[in-house]
This record gives sequence, structure tokens and C-alpha cells, in this order.
Amino acid sequence: MITTKAGKWVEALVDCSGAQGLYIYALPPHLSIAVGDILSVPFGKQQIGAIAVRLLDEIPHTLSDSQIRAVDSVVSQGFFSAKYWYLLEKVAAYYQTPLMQVVRTALPPGLLGRSQRRVRLLPNVIPPDAEVFLPPAALCVLAQLQHSAEGDYTWQYLRQKCRGASRGIQALLQRQWAESYLALPKPPRPKRRQAVTIAHVPSPGEHALTTRQREVLSLLQRQGGDMWLQEALQYCRTTSTTMRSLAKKGYLSIEEREVLRQPATYTATSDTPKALTAAQQTALETIQSLTSYAVCLLHGVTGSGKTEVYLQAIAPRLQSGQSALVLVPEIGLTPQLTDRFQQRFGDRVCVYHSGLSDGERYDAWRRMLQGEPLVAIGTRSAVFAPLPNLGIIILDEEHDGSFKQDQPMPCYHARTVAEWRAESETCPLVLGSATPSLESWVALQGSTSEAAQPVSEKMDLGEVKRDRTPTLHYLSLPERVHKRPLPPITVVDMRLELQIGNRSIFSRTLRSALEDMKAQGEQGILFIQRRGHSSFVSCRACGHVMMCPHCDVSLSYHRIHSQATSLLRCHYCGFSQIQPPDCPACGSKYLKHFGSGTQRVEQALETELPELRCLRFDSDTTRNKGAHRALLSRFANGEADVLVGTQMLTKGIDLPQVTVVGIIAADGLLYMADYRASERAFQVLTQVAGRSGRGEQPGRVILQTYNPENPVVQAVKQQDMLGFLDTEIEQRSTLTYPPIGRLILLRVTSPNPQLAEETAHDIAAHVAPRLSDDWSLLGPAPAPVLRVARRYRWHVLLRGVISAPIPDLTDLPKQCPNQVSLTIDVDPLNLM
Repeated sequence: MITTKAGKWVEALVDCSGAQGLYIYALPPHLSIAVGDILSVPFGKQQIGAIAVRLLDEIPHTLSDSQIRAVDSVVSQGFFSAKYWYLLEKVAAYYQTPLMQVVRTALPPGLLGRSQRRVRLLPNVIPPDAEVFLPPAALCVLAQLQHSAEGDYTWQYLRQKCRGASRGIQALLQRQWAESYLALPKPPRPKRRQAVTIAHVPSPGEHALTTRQREVLSLLQRQGGDMWLQEALQYCRTTSTTMRSLAKKGYLSIEEREVLRQPATYTATSDTPKALTAAQQTALETIQSLTSYAVCLLHGVTGSGKTEVYLQAIAPRLQSGQSALVLVPEIGLTPQLTDRFQQRFGDRVCVYHSGLSDGERYDAWRRMLQGEPLVAIGTRSAVFAPLPNLGIIILDEEHDGSFKQDQPMPCYHARTVAEWRAESETCPLVLGSATPSLESWVALQGSTSEAAQPVSEKMDLGEVKRDRTPTLHYLSLPERVHKRPLPPITVVDMRLELQIGNRSIFSRTLRSALEDMKAQGEQGILFIQRRGHSSFVSCRACGHVMMCPHCDVSLSYHRIHSQATSLLRCHYCGFSQIQPPDCPACGSKYLKHFGSGTQRVEQALETELPELRCLRFDSDTTRNKGAHRALLSRFANGEADVLVGTQMLTKGIDLPQVTVVGIIAADGLLYMADYRASERAFQVLTQVAGRSGRGEQPGRVILQTYNPENPVVQAVKQQDMLGFLDTEIEQRSTLTYPPIGRLILLRVTSPNPQLAEETAHDIAAHVAPRLSDDWSLLGPAPAPVLRVARRYRWHVLLRGVISAPIPDLTDLPKQCPNQVSLTIDVDPLNLM
């Protein structure tokens, strides 16, 4: 590297069609540039927008001053704060990812690519004899702008019309007779609808209208005289020809209007703060007293009112001009939570997640940049939302694995990034859960606080440490609101059911509970781990199992309805096929379905308990936008007695009328090939049990298992979270697994099986010499599921002590041959 005077160069993010990346530009002496400024830079033959990412006092030795072009001008100062870019640098450093990939994750797609640099005339400051002072190029630019109706043209247009336009524009800018700015991109494909408005109300004596036309006008008047055309046609039961005829006669006006790109709001009534329990009040007072960086673990049993604490903690910060960031595991699965926030805070709630259209995402981003106090609610990517003056960050269900990104890189955890952001914004971070993660629990105990909060002051890959240790607060909500009891959990040994001849998937205890529930006019939930009907299909004659042709997993049987063709589907890559009538291996007709899924539970209810009306709530029935809300609304309105679903039932659902929860097969959660299987099983089972008895009527939970002695089952039954956590931490300590130790997973994938294996061994050979004694290398080994979507997968696992500096692995992707991809996953949650 060549060291020179600081601030001589700037690294800028260029995002244009065909070329996206970081480029180095020289800083002209007359320009003052800060990180986060929007710049106008030369790129090829174009003049494009760029974001100043980092000021440099060094340039690579491969570059010389003559090769580096200069920044043309500063278009907008402080578009993003320096703290924001510093956060992105932390993510890139810790998760061993190029900064450009982090930026792409954080920003809406094509933020700069669709932007235009424009020049706007300032006529009020131009003297009458301005032409005398200007060179020819500036005169041409001035004339063009004066001929524009708005005194505003794009940079490119002026360059086409005037020779030496850049010099001319610069002359006007120096005299402050014009200003340059970056016109942010318009939402892609703006949604527009035709609207109809009454332009003239006919008097009784007018004879230009038919009787039908008068009826249409009268109906429109009853609706306020202004409606969307499509809705007006349905309401008036007329045709577009009639409407256009009225418009031609001057009685109506039909025009296109742009529909605001924002998610639909489903809340119609406002909400007021609720009276708090003593525990809620204590938690709220603690949170409200925090004015600097601190981490609060809000541990509340299911139904204890954590959301109300969030709402009342946010309200004063909004009033003082600060914003709040609320992260949830999956926005589609938590409609009730977003509704609560919109009912309480109205249009100050801004929803941001990847499920929005490009236009909705960009409009939400632009709104957050404006700086007005907002409550931004979103999934893990919303941790990068550009909220200025951030007053509080909340992670609801902080234990949920959805906060961790597995691929593509950066494989970040939203909880970790939220901690860094809370630190840089000097605001409190609230982690809420009924079943806290081991990382948060261990951090709270102080035994290995660096495990969950690896914040770096120096952007050094070799050593990532905390800037400063936060104040940690444990806030407990041990009781449900209104002192409602937690539901008792009955464990049923399904081995005994088989011994007495009960071959149903419903135990006698669960069947009796469902029948009593129906008689009382109450509702229930049935939980099972898998969607679909059966987990695999096998030939009883030869043992052949129907496998996915693209993955090393069995195909699951899906039953659409009794008359439909049987369908086999892969839950990894989405491949589907019709179930063959005969075994492909031996020709036998004895194909049998094994295992249970949501569809099989639904079918069993129809057969064994036909009096129970059923709705299924899984990813097959909620594919369409808004389907989660529609299904939950139908159930809440009493259209079904039982809701059958998967883990989606555990995420933020509050149904007071549910008194019975049945867990069909807990064993599917207990024996997964992952060191976190016990923790996940405990969290899921406790969360789904907590859906029962949240209203006036007491609830009960029936947990069916073939292994009632399992420690996880016993901990769930006794609702002994502390005992479970102590046992789990002890087991992790023995293996030096997180949060006691640290893991880095290197995932190698390729469509070529031999190339994937060879590359994994090469990667291991490259990594081994650079590891300190605090790290050990496990593998390489094939992934538990070797092939997914026609790509073969190999793992190299690094295990280290919690205090060990992370080795620099950023060069490894460059060592992979073509057709091979490498993902570096720091602190992985999923080893599958």
C-alpha cells in the first residue's frame, strides 16, 4: 500500500446497469466529502450517482494517481449517516463478506441505478444581466433551463444539448444560480387506477340524461361523488360505456391516479394503552429509564403481555421525536402483532420486509429517510432500515431461528446486528421471548458475554471485540395477564395406546378433550411437525422409497382432496410429481404412506371426528399474499373448531377462544441431527402449548410421544425452563459448542459431486495451517443431506473457544474453481 495524506481518495459504491461495486475516486481540493454523501462520478462515458462509503489515506499499489478519476461533485450531503456505513463495515468484517454484498443486502435493489442527476435553476438569485458574466457553455445551459417549464433538466439532457455542459453547469453551481441534486428513482411500474368523480350535478329540468344515467349519478352521490372506477361499476351495476358517456356529457370526470404503494392496513379501530400488571409496570419503568446502550431480556411466559410493554415503551419515544425498530421472525405469520401496532400508532407504522413489492419497499425506505418519527416493523432485513434518531430496538421472539440468514452471504444474525446498531445509536435493545435462546441467557449470566455480542471497534478480521459492555437487564413477566393460569400439560405415552389396540393418531385422552371442547363451544389447535400428508412413500413388497430426483431426501405425499390425483413433493427443492400407480422398482401396487403430516391429521379428523370443522394452517395453505390473515380471521370468527398446523402456529398467534392444544407427535422434533435439536424442541413445544387458555376459559395441553421419559418432554411438562437451560448449557460446555464455544461453517456446493468433495478437502488444507491452538477443524464431511436441488454439499466445520480471534477466511471463495460455491457461515444455527 502507498501511504499519502489522509482524505485524498474516496471509495464509492457505484450501482448501475451492468456494473455494481466499489470504486476509488480522487477528491478534488475544492470538495468536502463525508461518508454517506451522494456523489456524481465519471464511469466510462457516463456521469452517474455513487455513495461515498469510505475515505481513504491509502490506495492499492496496483493503482497510480493517473489511473484514478476525480469525483465531479457532491449531489447530496449526508444521504446516509457515517454510523450507518460503519454498521455495514462491521457486518462485512465479522461475517467475512465483501462490503458490496452487505450493501446489496441492506439497500433496496437498484437504489442508485434508477436515479438521475438533475440540475434545477434558482431564478430568484440570477441578476438581470447574468449573460454578461457567463462563458458560452454556461449560457447554453442557462438558456436550456430557462426554456424548461420547471427550470429543471437531467444532466444527460443538458450534455446532449450543450457542448461543454459539465463546465457550464459547474459555472452556474459556483455562482449558486442553480443546484444539482439526485432525483431518486420512482417506484418501478407505479400502480395506477382509474377514478371517477362527479363533475356536474344535473338539475331536475335537464333532459340530456337517460333514466339509467340519472340513477348512476344518484348512486355515486350517495358514496361521496368520488370512487375508484372498478368499484363504482360494481356498486352501480353498470358498464364502463355508461360511465364514459356521462363523462363525455360533462357530468363525470374519469382520470388515472397513482395508488400509494404500501401494504394494506387491516385495522379499523384505534387502541388505547391497557392497565399493566405489577411485573409489566416494573419492566416498562426499567426500559423507559434507559437513555443509552443497554440490553434487556424481557422473559415473559406466553400470554404475559410482552406486546403491551413494547407499545408503551415506544409511545414516549415517538412523542420525543425518536423512532423505534421492531423486528419479528416472519411478518406474514404475525398479522395480529402488526395490527396492534397500527391500532395504537396509526400511520406512523411503517412495514418493511422482502415480501413487499419493489415499489412498496422503496417507498418505505424513502419514508424512513425523511426522518419523521416512525415505528418500523419488519423481518431480519429491516435491521438495516435507515431510521435516523433511533430511540429503541425490539426483537420479538428473539430465540427464533428465522433471525439468522443461512444463505446467501452475509450469513448474519439480526440479533447480533441489532446489538451493534443499538450500541452505535446509544439506545436500548429489548429482547423478548417466553423461551430465551441460550446465547441471550448465557450473556445475561455474564459467564461468556462475548458469545452473543461480538461488536468490533477496529475493523480487524483477526480480532473482533466489544466496543463497550452494555448494561444487562433481566425483566421477568412470570404470570399471564389477569392472573390466568398456564395450561397443564398431559403427556400421553403412545406405546400404551398401541398396546390396547388404538392405532389412531389421536390418543384416547386427546379424542376425549376434543369432544368436550366441541360440546362447550370452544376451539382447539392440533400441532404436528410436518406439512403434507405422509413423510414418505414406500413399497411394501420390495422396500423401495420414492426419492426426489434432485435431492437425497424422500418425497412427501400431499393429498389435495379425496378426488384429486396423489401428489409427491420435495420439501427441499419444491420438485413435485404424480404418485405412480405401481412401484417403479418392482411393479408392485402395494405403495404405502408412512409418517404423518398436517394433511393426514386433517383427513383423520374428517374420518374419526366428522363433527369437528377443520382449517389447515401450513405453508401449503398460506402461499398467497394475505392468506395467513384470512385463515386466522376465519378461525377467530368461528368458521372452524380445530386449527391444524405446523410451527407457524407458534409465532405470535393470540386466539383467546382456544382451550385445547394437541401435540400429535413430539418425537419428530426430538431426534434431529443437530446439536440444537433439544433447545429447538423445547422452544417449539413450549410456544405451541402457550396458545392454550389465553382467554377466560382455562386451557389444557395434550402432548403425545413414544418417549415420555425424554428430558425435553419432562421439562416441557413441568414447565421448567431454568432446569432445562442448566442441563443444556452443561452439555454444550462438554462439547465446547455455542454459546460456550464458537463455530464457523464452510459450506461447499457444486453440481459436480467429485469437484465438491475435492474442493472441500482443498479448503480444509488451506485453512488448517492458519488456525491457532484455540481452534480445531472438523471434516471435511458430506452434509447430512448430501444433495439438494442437484447440488452436492460438503461441510468443513471450525470449532473454537469463545475468546479465540476469528481467522481471516475472506480469500477462500477465490480459491474455489468454477461450478463451486463457498458460503462462510459464522455462528451457524443450522448444520444441515
